[in-house]
Amino acid sequence: MRRSLMLLAAGLIFAGSTVPELALAQRRGNDEQRQQEEASKKRKRDSEWSDVQAPLPQLRNAGPCPYVKVLYDAARYVEFKDNREASAAVGYSGEIQGISAGCQYKDAEPIKVTMEILFELGKGPQAEGSSKTYRYWVAVTQRGESVLAKEYFNLPINFAAGQDRVYATETINQITIPRATMTTSGANFEVLVGFDVTPQMAAFNREGKRFRLNAGSTVAGNTNENK
Repeated sequence: MRRSLMLLAAGLIFAGSTVPELALAQRRGNDEQRQQEEASKKRKRDSEWSDVQAPLPQLRNAGPCPYVKVLYDAARYVEFKDNREASAAVGYSGEIQGISAGCQYKDAEPIKVTMEILFELGKGPQAEGSSKTYRYWVAVTQRGESVLAKEYFNLPINFAAGQDRVYATETINQITIPRATMTTSGANFEVLVGFDVTPQMAAFNREGKRFRLNAGSTVAGNTNENK
């Protein structure tokens, strides 16, 4: 499913560090080789994802792209019946498996980021029904500091009879980040992704606990089963 996120917070965005002209000139000389290498790596990754991951266009930029990553505390979604942390008590679950992203900007233009998010969603023994609408968010931040914009999206999933795991790919078609000046680098920003989780889920993730997405058994780690 294609989504879009427009950041119209130009007044909040600082000038940041500049991209030296000499460094840009040197970088342009290696652009084609680097893009070929990245394209080769991306084709390999896309083939591993099979049909769930469509290739993104290779884009040429005036500087580095914003950092794109999954927030650790919100990378997984696990529902527990009666707040009991046990594989037998899991309802629906989910995990963000990876992100593919690219950006484009030049001169004084804003930064435009396109990204694809690969989700793996699970149905545990306590799941009620064959469908679940997951909720996730995408946020743009001043790197390491304040959130400039954040938007929530719904991800409806249907599980076929006998199916306990589904893959889904979400395309964020365009994230637009205004720049204070033409020398403002994309490296000044981060794009973060995560599930809309409860405080209990966030704590579960933060402590490194985890279950398999189909909740059939625990994965080696710090998880304690309540008998």
